[in-house]
Order: sequence, then structure tokens, then C-alpha cells
Amino acid sequence: MLIDSHCHLEYEGLVEDQAAVLARAREAGIGGFLNISTRRREWDRVVGTAEREDDVWASIGIHPHEADAHADLGEAALLEAAEHPKVIGIGETGLDYYYDKSDRETQQALFRTHLSVARQTGLPVIIHTRDAEEDTIRIVSEEMEKGAFPALIHCFTASSEFASAMLDLGLSISLSGIVTFKNARDIQAVAGELPSDRLLVETDSPFLAPVPHRGRTCEPAYTADTARFVAGLRDVSPEELAEVTTRNFYSLFRKAAT
Repeated sequence: MLIDSHCHLEYEGLVEDQAAVLARAREAGIGGFLNISTRRREWDRVVGTAEREDDVWASIGIHPHEADAHADLGEAALLEAAEHPKVIGIGETGLDYYYDKSDRETQQALFRTHLSVARQTGLPVIIHTRDAEEDTIRIVSEEMEKGAFPALIHCFTASSEFASAMLDLGLSISLSGIVTFKNARDIQAVAGELPSDRLLVETDSPFLAPVPHRGRTCEPAYTADTARFVAGLRDVSPEELAEVTTRNFYSLFRKAAT
């Protein structure tokens, strides 16, 4: 069994035929799904799907692209939403300096809010970072000094130095279909060397469909393709990779096992 540790089941491309999307994934051996929110108005839908589907869980958070529109969101809203039994993660949140769709200082402040909530609840924070390695390392390090919290770098696309820094801080790293791309040699090198107890897999669907599905809408079923590719990089069987990543998911997202 595999778990898609990051998908957007409420997004266009999946939500129109969500039941069939989930059915295809289950047939492909995907036994769990973490449905990720990126803005406040999604929270009810994301949680609603998790309530309806036994093998779906929810996260609550604000994507850095949406930071300007949620600059006044405080810890209280996140803390309240995190009490729901199917909410097992905080995020996604983080920093995106590639698109700069929100003010960088606002992104940083909201990122710290999420990290504080992760510290208070014990729920893992799901971190998005793009072209912001230095500030991500700095903020995570500073927040860890106030008290440790579990965290995950999702859809890893950064440098090996960044990976090492995050691992040193106790974080886990999730690989998406990007790792299968021909031009992803650096990511593949990191994927081959990650500690086996810190590795997860995801789709980030409906985005970033892995080989051999490039150009299609990505679906959670494609977790299996990414996992097979990563297993090859690590010279292990797909079954072993599935066992390891599923165990890591439940070890990190402990509320999912309750």
C-alpha cells in the first residue's frame, strides 16, 4: 500500500469526478490520501471530503501565494480548525520567491504563524518552498529554537545543501512526480540518498504528473509511478519503498493512526 501524502482533491481536474479519481487510485494500490488546503475558503470542502471518505485526511493552512489575502489570519483560526479529528496536518505554508504573488514579509509572518500552531498542536507542518532556501532554513531554525515541531518539505525541488539542513533539523522530505523528469538529475541524486526513515511520496495532483503521464492531469493513482521510479533510484523493490514510505507517513502524521 502507498499513501499520497499531498494532493488537492478539491481542485479543478479532480473535484469534477472525485469519486472516480479516488476509485482509480485505490485500484492502483493507494490506500490513503492527505487532502491539502491552500486558502481559508477551502477548509470546509477539504475537511468535508475527509469526513466522507475513510481513507482521506485533511490539512488546514494558507499557501504563500495567498498570504496577502490572509495577512490577518491568526493562530486562533488554525488552532480551532486543527481540532477536527480528520485534520492531521498544518499547511501547506511556506515561502515562494519564484512567483512572488504575495509580499515576502507577509509570507514570512504567516509561515511563522503556521509553525507556531504546529508546535502547539504537535501536528506536522507541510512546507512549500521555492527559490527561498536561505529564508526557509533561517525561519525553521529560529522557530525550532522556541520548541521543536514536526515538519515536512513537500514536493522537494531544492538543493542537496537545503535537504541536508532540513534533515539536520529533523524534517522529512516528500518527492513528487518531478523526480521522474529528465532534467531532474539533481533531485534524483538527493532522492537516492535520503535517509529511509525520512522519505515520503506524493503527487501534488492535479499538478506535476510523473513520467509516463506527462501532459495529463495528475491523479493520486500516479503515486505508484513516482514510487516505482524512486525505488529504482534507491535500488529497492517497489514493495519495500511502499512499506517504508507508508510507515514514515504514519510516524509523521500520528493523528492519522488514531
